[in-house]
Amino acid sequence: MKELTERIIGAAIEVHRTIGPGLLESAYEECLAHELRLHGLEFERQVPLPVNYKGVKLDSGYRLDFLVGKFVVVELKAVDALQPIHEAQLLTYLKLGGWTLGLLLNFNVPVLKDGFKRLVLNYKDISASSASLR
Repeated sequence: MKELTERIIGAAIEVHRTIGPGLLESAYEECLAHELRLHGLEFERQVPLPVNYKGVKLDSGYRLDFLVGKFVVVELKAVDALQPIHEAQLLTYLKLGGWTLGLLLNFNVPVLKDGFKRLVLNYKDISASSASLR
């Protein structure tokens, strides 16, 4: 898993080095898709993510920017600074889809290493907090 995230981050760094900050998220998405292909990585784009609520599957319009290797959710941003809401969004996507690893990439920074976060969802923590709510 570590090797996969390193390859994804390497692809993102290449995109950032080539076109820099200041573009729309959609431009970075197109470029990253091309770079992931060049790196030989298997991925899906704009993956629908339904919400299951009390046994009912709701199409709420949520979409993952990328699902790489069927394991890593990649959420792109082009914002002044990553905010807690961005992390919450990615953690919620991980929880809804049953994944444990996500990358949050903000391309609107001078150096990409200052614009990414690796988030891991710990299911044991979720189970314990859910049990305490019952």
